[in-house]
Amino acid sequence: MSSDILVVEDEPAIQELIAVNLEHAGHRVQRAHSAAEADALIREVRPDLILLDWMLPDVAGTVLARKLRADARSKDIPIIMLTARAQEQDKVEGLDAGADDYITKPFSPKELMARIKAVLRRRSPQLTDDLINVDGLQLDPAAHRVMGGGQELRVGPTEFKLLHFFMTHPERVYSRMQLLDQVWGDHVFVEERTVDVHIRRLRQALESTGHDRLIETVRGAGYRLHG
Repeated sequence: MSSDILVVEDEPAIQELIAVNLEHAGHRVQRAHSAAEADALIREVRPDLILLDWMLPDVAGTVLARKLRADARSKDIPIIMLTARAQEQDKVEGLDAGADDYITKPFSPKELMARIKAVLRRRSPQLTDDLINVDGLQLDPAAHRVMGGGQELRVGPTEFKLLHFFMTHPERVYSRMQLLDQVWGDHVFVEERTVDVHIRRLRQALESTGHDRLIETVRGAGYRLHG
């Protein structure tokens, strides 16, 4: 599945190589040459994942990673640290700063793609193409298809994204605001009640197979998928 990835790398040749491979894999890429430039981009549009070079011209990547982890808006963005520093103590420092993974240069594009997929699967499973099955309800992100009881269900694009998020985060209760941030994006400004409208449409789409019961309303808290 396509993701928005921010590449923070001050070496033009390395940045270009990474960006080309990411775009070839179907991802949307933003580029930054410094921590300050990256910080400004993240404030404007929240990426799904950050590839962060350690040695940047203004501050170390570890400093930016700590800053991102301390900010409520960016604390959950997966970060993969890219660096030529291969000592064990360097890896520990990078991970302690908040990185989810650590890749030493030089690395192959194939390894990078595998690491990105693994981190997204772990931290943001709704951004992967993995087939999901909950109590007989099957969602295929790659084919954009929902199946239930042996039949294909007609689900609108927003309802599909909402269902995908619920199915990759079962049992946890999410408020309307959290769902807006996770499904619509925190840069989109819509009313919280919009969530209720799409929850109703989603339930209607799942009603024919009885899977509408999976989407529960938790009074005073929000919604959850209960398998």
